[in-house]
Amino acid sequence: MIGRPLPTADAPHQTIGVLIGLAVFASDALSSTAYATQEMLVILMVLGPQAYQYVFPLAIAIVILLGIVTLSYEQTVHAYPNGGGAYIVTRDNIGALPSKVAAAALLTDYILTVAVSISSGVAQIVSAIPSLFEYRVWIAVGLVAFIMVVNLRGIKESGKTFAIPTYFFIITMFVTVLVGLGRYLFGTLGVVTDPPPLEILHTTYGVGAFLILRAFASGTAALTGIEAIADGIPAFREPRSKNAGTTLIIMSLILGSLMLSISFLSAHIQAVPSEAETVISQLARTAFNGRGGLYGAVIIATTVILIMAANTSFADFPRLSAITATDGLLPRQLTYRGSRLVYSRGIVLLALLATLLIVVFQASVTRLIPLYAVGVFLSFTLSQAGMAHRWWKIGKLKEGQELRERGSVLRYDPNWLLKMVINGFGAFCTGVVMIVFAATKFVDGAWVVIVIIPTLVVIFSGIQRHYHHLAAKLSLENYGGLPQIGRHRVIIPIGGVHRGTLAALRYARTLSDDITAVHVSLDPQEADRVRQKWETWGDGRRLVILESPYRLFIEPLLEYINEIEALRQPNEIITIVVPEFVPRHWWASLLHTQTALTLRMALLFHKDIVITSVPYQVD
Repeated sequence: MIGRPLPTADAPHQTIGVLIGLAVFASDALSSTAYATQEMLVILMVLGPQAYQYVFPLAIAIVILLGIVTLSYEQTVHAYPNGGGAYIVTRDNIGALPSKVAAAALLTDYILTVAVSISSGVAQIVSAIPSLFEYRVWIAVGLVAFIMVVNLRGIKESGKTFAIPTYFFIITMFVTVLVGLGRYLFGTLGVVTDPPPLEILHTTYGVGAFLILRAFASGTAALTGIEAIADGIPAFREPRSKNAGTTLIIMSLILGSLMLSISFLSAHIQAVPSEAETVISQLARTAFNGRGGLYGAVIIATTVILIMAANTSFADFPRLSAITATDGLLPRQLTYRGSRLVYSRGIVLLALLATLLIVVFQASVTRLIPLYAVGVFLSFTLSQAGMAHRWWKIGKLKEGQELRERGSVLRYDPNWLLKMVINGFGAFCTGVVMIVFAATKFVDGAWVVIVIIPTLVVIFSGIQRHYHHLAAKLSLENYGGLPQIGRHRVIIPIGGVHRGTLAALRYARTLSDDITAVHVSLDPQEADRVRQKWETWGDGRRLVILESPYRLFIEPLLEYINEIEALRQPNEIITIVVPEFVPRHWWASLLHTQTALTLRMALLFHKDIVITSVPYQVD
């Protein structure tokens, strides 16, 4: 399922070009056209028929914002050829704390992207086959698992797998909107027939600024995914920045044109936002006069692209997790590549977290959307503010002078002032949208993300402190010489005297002459037999028998070890040698007590106590 292992030398051959890059990194942004208009209508429908006159103007405002953000990120892509996501840009230009906020916002956004896109894809399936509505959560969970497996095969493999569906979606959506616009111009388009029942989810009345802002905030979900290309620059083949920048521009052009067309046509046909049937479904059957072949193609294409949108997160979440883990903000295990040269642990972690969200929110796009865009626009704002500061630093350099930072090299640019203004204006716009979204969606669920992001920052700081403390304790600076062991005690817990016991004794004799065998007595007669056998086979070593009136085994042994530990001399080491049977069949190990494992867990935090097991293979 995963594929044959790939050697490290194959890494340069696993990069992708513009065509595959659009499938890998743009599917999230392109897929948002399937639900952005619908989410605006969900807010506006409290106005009744009057709602439709606000949809297209709001779409124009969103596309203008898209252009500003795209122009800003185009500069970021060329400034950071090794990857210039919000975390790296903020870390290098603003500081440690803002970079942690950016990382928390982005990681949260990637998890939500998977949950939202998969849930929206399932909503398309349910629109075409209503009988599957009660199974939507299980279908969504299965799709997450499928995308996880595809991504575990490698980024190039996943790109090839999803390239055809991406372009199929682009073609079918443009055919739909072109047919719809053509019928609109000839006056034959009409309105939706048999629309789903109207569900009023909000009770704000009147055409107030707050209502319009709420609808605008919901529609800005269309901008999610733009960050992904800046994060994933290392996945592109050389010249990386040029290929990434080209992909970014193509994606934005497609996204903007579809957003405007879908919003215009949805308002004209008076589509009704509903969990039972999506706006895209209503638009397609209105444009094509029913649920024929072209309608089916649109539904299939939209479903697939929405599911594939999760692939963007599966490409970027593991990469960002690895970068932040390298900086000590997340567990170091996330920095290791798997057998297919992808960050396998990050991919699996993302799948588990997204599945949890889908189950908790019952695969409802409307319930998930309020959690969605706060983190997106927070990362936009920090990234563009960081880029503006970077251009300001470049303006302070002299011509020909270079300044090396962790993520990039700063060189004097005569256009630094213009670029600083572009990024600064982009930061201002996205910052305003972030505040609008947080304020208008706070009660609907945005408060969850506003709480989660600071919580993640605290967790990052705690992990980072742990790694710094550990590094200080492991450092050889001012360490002096290697301390000598003053005394070495060896303790052998035994349940009986047999070949396995003697194998442990033989090993213990190579460590020290100070050897004590310890038997916990649950039965006086058994204890006598152990004592008699030890006198014959124990090589004259000490035997201590611990009485256990409550029939406990581990507790008396731990109490004895604690007593020895309390009497320990300076520089004394205690080694506990545990005889361990290794049966021929793996399942037979379940029939034996795992003494070595139990002692290791109980004494793990005791200083200068070593637990070692001596396996004795039983044929």
